[in-house]
Amino acid sequence: MSGSLLDAGVVIGCPHGGRVTPATTPSGGVRLAGAAVATAAHSYVVIGCSHTVDGVPSPCVTVRWTAHGTGITVDGAPVLLDTSAAECFTAAFVPQGPPVVQAAQRKVTVR
Repeated sequence: MSGSLLDAGVVIGCPHGGRVTPATTPSGGVRLAGAAVATAAHSYVVIGCSHTVDGVPSPCVTVRWTAHGTGITVDGAPVLLDTSAAECFTAAFVPQGPPVVQAAQRKVTVR
């Protein structure tokens, strides 16, 4: 399994153009180019999603990540990779599709 580590500076969007930002700032001791590595312990919110269903606003508001079972952890929590499974949800927890990771820092390969 391989992928690029996500950090606090990575650009992530919802499938409808909203911006995904950490609700809790990654602050662990492991950093990439000065930015903390993101883990499954952090929560993420979506800002600016304009998605509608049949003319009714149905914006993405949160993202839930499922970290790979790589065994790589930071402060006891699994790290997030750009290949980690994730889903954007509405306020009513309706799945809206996976987030789009636009940039990531370092490549990690686990064998």
